[in-house]
Amino acid sequence: MKPILFSRVSLMLLLALLTAAGSLNAQSAVQKQRPNVLYIMSDDHAAHGISAYGSRFAKIAPTPNIDRLAKEGALLKNAFCTNSICSPSRACVLTGQYDHTNGAFDLSGRVEPEKQMLALQMKQAGYQTAMIGKWHLKAEPASFDYYCVLPGQGKYHGPEFRVRGDKPWGKNLIAFPDKHVTDAITDLSLQWLKEERDPEKPFFLMHHFKAPHDYFDNAPRYESYLADVKIPEPDSLWELNESFGSLATRGADDELIPHLGTSIGNRNPRRSYLMDLPKLYPNEFPANYDAKNYSDEQNTRLAYNAYLKKFLRCVKGIDDNLGRILAYLEQSGQLDNTLIVYTADQGFMLGEHDYQDKRWMYDESMRMPFLVRYPKSIPAGQTIDSVIENVDFAPTLLDFVGASIPQTVQGRSFMPILATGDEPADWKQEAYYRYWMHMAHHDNPAHMGLRTKTHKLIYYYGCNYQGGYQTPAGWELYDLVNDPAETKNLYHDPQHAGLVKTLKQRLAALRARVGDDGSHFPDCESVVQEFWDYDAADRQKARQISHQYLKRRQSELAEGKRNIRTYQGK
Repeated sequence: MKPILFSRVSLMLLLALLTAAGSLNAQSAVQKQRPNVLYIMSDDHAAHGISAYGSRFAKIAPTPNIDRLAKEGALLKNAFCTNSICSPSRACVLTGQYDHTNGAFDLSGRVEPEKQMLALQMKQAGYQTAMIGKWHLKAEPASFDYYCVLPGQGKYHGPEFRVRGDKPWGKNLIAFPDKHVTDAITDLSLQWLKEERDPEKPFFLMHHFKAPHDYFDNAPRYESYLADVKIPEPDSLWELNESFGSLATRGADDELIPHLGTSIGNRNPRRSYLMDLPKLYPNEFPANYDAKNYSDEQNTRLAYNAYLKKFLRCVKGIDDNLGRILAYLEQSGQLDNTLIVYTADQGFMLGEHDYQDKRWMYDESMRMPFLVRYPKSIPAGQTIDSVIENVDFAPTLLDFVGASIPQTVQGRSFMPILATGDEPADWKQEAYYRYWMHMAHHDNPAHMGLRTKTHKLIYYYGCNYQGGYQTPAGWELYDLVNDPAETKNLYHDPQHAGLVKTLKQRLAALRARVGDDGSHFPDCESVVQEFWDYDAADRQKARQISHQYLKRRQSELAEGKRNIRTYQGK
């Protein structure tokens, strides 16, 4: 047999092909070594609604599947959102930017496809990307390879989802008329993982539950869960410490206590859970229930138990569905090669200070749960107390997969902290917070502040974007070591005057560092600066504003105006 002869050109071509094949094989091997990323985010799931955080619900309503992530990975104690409301928080996660930079100040917030940084960078790094569940950012999630998202808040029962199709964005729908939304979202994610993803690529899946966003509505199979259990109550549901809050949150001589922050009981005449829940969930109240036949305490307790049972039943549904996902990853051999994060878009007030909803800078609302498992890089059983903001989530995920982090990102990767448990010497020592949507929906005044590991300074400047619809300005300082429930405002205590001065300076410096310079809404910034010093004249003017606002609110109620557009205009 004659030997095969190759020309020099043929040999060079063969060598090139072999080299390319080797490169492709090496690239494929590297991709397979890189972790998949499963980012699970629920809506309004307060950290103290997770048993791993050791709250008052831990024994009666455990969350074993979520807790597993902490046992086999890390739990963050001090992860905070920078604006405790759905769309803005989601925008921070997606862009790695604060809301005054990404433009999602409130619930009208949107992030256009070309600004959906996290998905774009994952895709550029060779990941197949998917977004399934609650989106709530107006613009199409077109930067993802695949999406199946709820319209707006979506429905708890018989949900519809927006998908790609021949019609314009928002018009292509699929429906699950016989399913609860938590089950449907999990079914969709499992279907994508099993049947639709490219097994040759690592995946990046954002799996977003709607639950437990209020009004909470669990799957029918959980109706008996906790039915005969008395839900533990926070002390502050009943007792308003005389040192809690400020002129901004109580009004002059406490005249605004009924009108600031929606209530569990009948404190707030405009909106309370006692007003809403008996109609929505009559089975949670006595037969033929009429609030007039019960005392204020009895009514508050009934509303609180209904509120918490529906919330915790929704959480139970999330935990069970997380178990389904973990089981699939384990059975398919992908569990230990998948970076799994469980978090929520913000926290939630569960009766603390007789408040419902989020928006407040108090810890129950500001703190985000964050549990993460990836045994190849994250030692098991860690509890981390470093200050983390939601703008840090995206760069951390990108860091884990070796993707590039754009210069536009304001957050910073905390991957080294997860890997070692040690906080770098130059790590941030404060979280920035700003709630812009003044007095909208739940009667929360606009405010900003700073949160360290030990203290919190809150500045309620009390106006909307145009400086209008003013409520009284005020400042609050809490010692989180000695008063973790935030019941005693120390701002006016002479013993803390030095600390107040220092934290104010730090807040001003932090605003400058993150770029919140007031240029976005100059009329609002004028009010911010007017009450910054908060001297005797400022406090006297705040008292006058309190009286004026009380008259305005009483007039609105008398005229039946319960849904005023408060966060815009004068």
